Amino acid sequence: MTTWKIFKFPIFLGLVYIILIFWLPNTAEKSISVAIDYAKEMFFIMPAVFVLMGLMEVWLPKDKIQKWLGTSSGMKGIFISFLMGTLPTGPLYVAFPLTASLLKKGASINNMVIFLGSWAALKIPQLMVEIKFLGGSFVLLRFVLTFAVIVIIGVLMELFMKKDSDKIWLGKT
Repeated sequence: MTTWKIFKFPIFLGLVYIILIFWLPNTAEKSISVAIDYAKEMFFIMPAVFVLMGLMEVWLPKDKIQKWLGTSSGMKGIFISFLMGTLPTGPLYVAFPLTASLLKKGASINNMVIFLGSWAALKIPQLMVEIKFLGGSFVLLRFVLTFAVIVIIGVLMELFMKKDSDKIWLGKT
């Protein structure tokens, strides 16, 4: 029974591909090609992410993470989270394991939401491209509004998640 639970999604996905091959072969070919390309990308990126996470576990003590990114870090924590999110250029799925690791070390949910939101929507290279095509005033307005909404979402997530006494999602019991 546990094997079925573990492989339920891949089996379902395989059945969907088999149905697509017979019903819509062109769509199946494109879909399989995209899935293979995505898997190759993850295969090359994720080992580096895991090495980075391991180094972060060793180099950054828990008390420093709590001081810089914890609930009492205030504006400094928001700024560090924002900076950590705007500088990288990798895909968003790289940020999730880093966020989980930081949460386990004591980073606040608010700061991690700001980190993820900044990574997803406020990357510096992305902003440079937007300025070229959309103009500086539009990008500045989008930047300010997006940052404000990310901070609001972070505060709300912190409030909602504090009410949740069951911290299994965080690896705490």
